[in-house]
Amino acid sequence: MMQFFPCPSGATLSYEKAGDGSPLVLVHGSFSDHETNWALVRPALEGHFTVYAIARRGRGKTTSGPTLPDEAEDLAAFLTSIAEPAYLLGHSYGAQVALRAAADSPGHVRKLVLYEPPWPDAAAPELLARFKLRATRSDWNGLAEDFFSEVLGLTADDIDELRAAGAWSSIVSDAEASLNDISALHSYRFDPADFRGLQVPVLLQVGTDSPRHAFATDALVSNLPHVEIQELEGQAHEAMNTAPDLYVETTTRLLLGSRQQRTS
Repeated sequence: MMQFFPCPSGATLSYEKAGDGSPLVLVHGSFSDHETNWALVRPALEGHFTVYAIARRGRGKTTSGPTLPDEAEDLAAFLTSIAEPAYLLGHSYGAQVALRAAADSPGHVRKLVLYEPPWPDAAAPELLARFKLRATRSDWNGLAEDFFSEVLGLTADDIDELRAAGAWSSIVSDAEASLNDISALHSYRFDPADFRGLQVPVLLQVGTDSPRHAFATDALVSNLPHVEIQELEGQAHEAMNTAPDLYVETTTRLLLGSRQQRTS
């Protein structure tokens, strides 16, 4: 059941809440929403945590402003409204939002998990122009194919597997909102060195099959003071969908205090 938080900025943040235990705030990526990004892992996570699945701008009833810092400001305000410091987990674009929100409100974040935060220039200007041309023609399928193949490195067979699994339709349905994400990220000034003072423990998750250069993982390893890196073997950018049991087990183990197999 959707719930609503009135942000000091005047925006409305919508979310779903379920489970029992310490608070865990989930911030989804692009080409997904608060439901589809976490559908295969939420039931298990809710057995360990009180899960708040945030609907980002353009999803649910959320009305956050047009920039990435706007979204982060509203998320930080939401974190301050929770009765105790929360675990915060962001995926892809949502990882960039979560990182900025944690820096804005570090006292309200217990641990921060970032799954492959993208570089702002992961989509080159000419590719961004192609996305916008696709949008003028309402070619959301073509936009999604371009993004998944040229930014995330998926092959045609990989995309066919997503279609066969029934995941592609929800990806395409979110393409219009995702284009706003891509544009906001492209205009975001991001310098990993800005986060050197972040005292929150951070886990950086990365799939071994992902195009690692597209993500800021290694740069953040070099700058964050309290950081671990976890490589998800045989996975790419969507381990919560491609290996949900593995993802829940490793993430829960980290959040509940056990050390991971690979650390920085």
